[in-house]
Amino acid sequence: MKHTLCIEILKTLISFDTTSSESNLALMHYIQSFLADHDIESRLIYNQEKTKANLYATIGPQDKAGVMLSGHTDTVPVVGQNWTHDPYQLTHIDNRYYGRGTSDMKGFIALVLACVPDMQAQTLETPIHLAFSYDEEIGCVGVRKLIEHLEDQAIKPAVCIIGEPTSMQVVTSHKGKIAAKVKVIGKECHSGMAPLGVNAINYAARLIHWLEQLAITKKTTGPFDETYDIPYSTVHTGTVKGGHALNIVPNYCEFEFEIRNIADEDPLSLLNEFKAYVQSLIDEMQITSEQCDIQVDVTTEYPGLNTSESQDLVSYVRGLAQSYDKANINFGTEGGLFSQVLNIPTVVCGPGSMAQGHKPDEYIEADQLTHCQAFMQRLIQSLKKAA
Repeated sequence: MKHTLCIEILKTLISFDTTSSESNLALMHYIQSFLADHDIESRLIYNQEKTKANLYATIGPQDKAGVMLSGHTDTVPVVGQNWTHDPYQLTHIDNRYYGRGTSDMKGFIALVLACVPDMQAQTLETPIHLAFSYDEEIGCVGVRKLIEHLEDQAIKPAVCIIGEPTSMQVVTSHKGKIAAKVKVIGKECHSGMAPLGVNAINYAARLIHWLEQLAITKKTTGPFDETYDIPYSTVHTGTVKGGHALNIVPNYCEFEFEIRNIADEDPLSLLNEFKAYVQSLIDEMQITSEQCDIQVDVTTEYPGLNTSESQDLVSYVRGLAQSYDKANINFGTEGGLFSQVLNIPTVVCGPGSMAQGHKPDEYIEADQLTHCQAFMQRLIQSLKKAA
C-alpha cells in the first residue's frame, strides 16, 4: 500500500460532513464505488428512512468465517467549536493531519480502504470483512441494523477488530452506558403563591442531587476495576432545561443523565433504584395535583466490552500491533454489541487518540497512520494463502 493512497482517501472521507444529524450516503456511495473498482461487492443496510446506511463487504473466500474490521462513519458536530483549520478539508502541518474525523475514526477507515488492493493481490485464505456503520456517536444506533443482517447470515465473522483510536494499543474492555431523559411535569402558578403550585425545577433538582450522591457513592465504595483510569462506574447529568419566567412557578423541567458502568456493575439495577426514588416523588407531587408526573425515557443503551485475556484473538492482535500491554478505554464502542449479541470475540485497536477526538482542530499523527499501516500489512500476510 502506498501511504499517498491512504492520505488521498482520507482527504475525500473528511470532505463529507457525516455529522450524526446528516446523511452518510454520499460517503457510503464513494466507498462502494472504490470497492467496485477493485471488484469487491458490498451491501448497504439502510435505516428505516433510507437516509443512512451501514456497509458490509467480504474480501476473499465467501464461504468462511474471517476477520471483521469495523468502524463508524459518523462524526460529532463542529458547531460551537473554535477551529483554526477547515474541519472538512484535510490539512497537513508538522506531521499531523487535521480535520473532523481524522482520529475518530476516518483515519482507520482510510487505511483499511487503502489496503484493499493488497488484500486482493495476496489471495486471502481467510476472508476480511468490512463493516462500516452510521450513528455510533449517538448511542451505537446504526450498527444494530447491521447486526440484524449478520444474524441472518449462515457464516458470521469469527473475530472483530474495531479501529477506534487507541494509539494502536489492543483494548479488551470498556464501560457500558445507559443514558436517559427525565421529564418533570409540575403545576404552574404565580410565584407569589408558590406553595399552591408544584415546582418542576425543584423536583428535578432533587433528582439530580440523588444522582450526584450516587456518583459519590460509586467513587467512594465501588465496585472497582483498577484497570481503568477511572476505576468505578460514573454518573453524570449533562443538560437541564426548565422554566419561563422568575415570577412563574415552573410546570416543566427536563434533564439528561448517563451511567457508564464497569463490567461488575449492573446499570439496570442502578436505574431501577433511581426509578424507585422517582416514584416516591411522583406520589408526593400528586398530593397537590394528579396531573403531575415524572417520565424517565432511556435514550441510549449499549453494553460494555469485556473480552477475556485467554481469547486467542487477544494475543493474535497484540502480535499484529506489536503492543503487548493490557489496555482499556473510558469511552464506548460497538464492540459490546458484537460480543454480546453475535458472540463474536472483539477487541479495539486503531490509530490516533481520543484525546484529539471530539475537539476543535482534531488531528491524527502521521506516525499513527504508519503504525496502523504496518499492522494492516501484518494482518494481510497472516491471512493469505501459503505459496
